Amino acid sequence: MTDEKAAMVRATRLDERRGTSTLSTTLIAAFALAAVVALILPLNLPIGPYNWDTLVYYDAINRIRAGQMPNVDFFAPVGPLGYYLATVLDSVFPRAQPMLLVNWALLPVLLPSMAMLTGHVAAYSRGQALALLLPFLLFASLPINLQAIYPISGFDGYGHYNRHVALLLYTLVATLIFSRDRRLLVGLVALLMLTLFLVKITGAVSGALLVGYAVLVGRLRVIDAVLAAALVLVPLGALDLATGMVGAYVDDILTLLRLNGGSLLSRFLTVASLNLDVIAPCVLLLGTLALAGWRERADLSWVRMRSLGASPPGWLAAVLIAEILFETQNTGSLEFIGLWPVILLVLVDWQARRDWLGLLVLVLCLAVVLPALSAFTQRSARAVFAAPFYHTLDLAELGTLGHVNVKAEIAERAPIMLEHYATYQASYRDLVTRGQMPSYILFSETDYQATWLLELQQGLVAIRAWEATAGRRLNGVFTLDFVDPFNRLLGREPARHVPIGVDPARTNPPVTEQTLSALEGIDAILQPKCPLTVNRNTIATHFARALQGRRRVALSSCWDMYLKD
Repeated sequence: MTDEKAAMVRATRLDERRGTSTLSTTLIAAFALAAVVALILPLNLPIGPYNWDTLVYYDAINRIRAGQMPNVDFFAPVGPLGYYLATVLDSVFPRAQPMLLVNWALLPVLLPSMAMLTGHVAAYSRGQALALLLPFLLFASLPINLQAIYPISGFDGYGHYNRHVALLLYTLVATLIFSRDRRLLVGLVALLMLTLFLVKITGAVSGALLVGYAVLVGRLRVIDAVLAAALVLVPLGALDLATGMVGAYVDDILTLLRLNGGSLLSRFLTVASLNLDVIAPCVLLLGTLALAGWRERADLSWVRMRSLGASPPGWLAAVLIAEILFETQNTGSLEFIGLWPVILLVLVDWQARRDWLGLLVLVLCLAVVLPALSAFTQRSARAVFAAPFYHTLDLAELGTLGHVNVKAEIAERAPIMLEHYATYQASYRDLVTRGQMPSYILFSETDYQATWLLELQQGLVAIRAWEATAGRRLNGVFTLDFVDPFNRLLGREPARHVPIGVDPARTNPPVTEQTLSALEGIDAILQPKCPLTVNRNTIATHFARALQGRRRVALSSCWDMYLKD
């Protein structure tokens, strides 16, 4: 080949790489634009299991706007960053559908990170850049978990911060494996680890294991790891000195660990059983790659061992362990999508193999990724295609929090069930005395989440009617339920030092004198009754001291108010 032809070939390849980089940037920009449009439109989405988890974020948003800081002024089960980013999005897009807004709260960090990484990867492989980007955009698109816990189609209103961490770990794994630029590698590792810590600490633990492994196998130099650690610790230290938030966050996590001291073994078994369709082929793939590596590299010297560690089977084992560790702490997530960048590495490494072993590796790679791809696309398609045929509930008083729709049968059933719960309260009180719920999976049932929204609206209307009749404006309320959106809906200031997302089994720390003092300054404590459940009764018992000296007012058939005179 002449020098002129060689120059032309190099120029052609450079143009192709630039074109791929431009394509990656265009895809990310188009995704961001689509998200902006969706957040601007007043969309109604099919309600799914645990929809009220989304409203926990709106409770946090209201508290932040009132000057409260997560973990400092109220107990929170996760880090503060997701709440602050959701607050920013809510300010910019006040009409946004809540599930979409919360699901996309981390996009301001995730999209620029992927843009930098895929732009860099495109410089040496356009195929690899797109293979990293397209799955990421797919899984970041909609509030859908991979595991379905209720058969009716809808969007998942729970697991938001778990999905955020899954996408962050995906980006971190892709960065550790595919980045060839030292500055980009250090910068992205620092940014992603800082974000992981401030979103959910268990994600940061898994991320730290991956970064440590990268150092061990020589993918990340020790000096670079130290620099990345400094870029994480210095901002955290400055944040803690300015606000005390980091120390308070760690204290909340330690409290959470004490409240959830169950067997780790049982959690591993749960993760393994729920995700056997991914873990089993991944283990088989790992064994196949390890066997192939052992046959080709009989020398077990340190250099060979380190080389094996930096190879696809080493990364596959490390990421699988880190992902399993993270998923033991989750309910609702994009389980094991962090394996996808490693599968890409395996496919790149084995693309030239045409023998039976190469075919086996290809089949096992597909077996690892297809369950997640199938589950996400199928559940997303069901929810999207069902939306035009669903019915909206009469939730005008709830504003954007009522932007949901349901099947026609549930739209008919929900108000009937609300009336039924009000009429037959003695029956549900009897179940509480027996320690039983009205249904074993009540909170994951779509019809209950719809009924709960109607109950919430009834309470809101009753409060406004009482204020108009009594000529008194309540300064704030506290609700003896899992989530407390009333202060946002009423435009009132919530009490400090009261947890958000009160789950008696997981996130209900002991009541302190500080909490009681804060509740004493709140005019009204609300007790929902449609239906009375074990959880609601446990929460009411937990805060019983705060009810002392208050006068009970029957607001409506489903709500009692404990009033401070």
